Amino acid sequence: MAALKILVIPGSLRTGSLNAKLAATIALELVTAGVEVTRISLTDFPLPIYDGDLQAKSGVPKNAVNLKRMMGSHHGVLIVTPEYNSSVPALVKNTIDWVSRVQDAHETRGQVFRDSVFAIASASGGRLGGTRALSALRLILSACHATVVANQLALSFADDAYDETDRLKHSADSEALKALVRQLIDVSQRMM
Repeated sequence: MAALKILVIPGSLRTGSLNAKLAATIALELVTAGVEVTRISLTDFPLPIYDGDLQAKSGVPKNAVNLKRMMGSHHGVLIVTPEYNSSVPALVKNTIDWVSRVQDAHETRGQVFRDSVFAIASASGGRLGGTRALSALRLILSACHATVVANQLALSFADDAYDETDRLKHSADSEALKALVRQLIDVSQRMM
């Protein structure tokens, strides 16, 4: 059987991002479980704000096509999103909007969402851990007909969630992370 491949996408570009740190922590757990992990930064895939007129005039930007193809070359995708104003940031929504418009030969538009398994996580300095952003992200991905695993991770008080070795110091957080990873692996393997 081919190695399981998971793409990890932090939805934040900010230096010192709590969500980029959580993405790295989850990626390490996936690697420990024997998964082949690719972690990217959306800075490498800059996209204009989605505009149907722009798409009609110029087509889908090459970065959206490249990101879609990268997603399609993996069995699962983990998106770790910040929470801005009780929802996902524009960067995450805009990326999904553009990728959902890509249609390669012999496939339907947005097929990459139907063919991959998605997991979602968020980190926040507050007590809700980004749960409202996760609800919004789950809704967006579901509208794209994606399979989104039931387990998710909302890391509360994330600025104080790690010990001096950068491991999660609270057992409930560690267990939630492991449950998310296990479910992403299990569902991705079933869909291979």
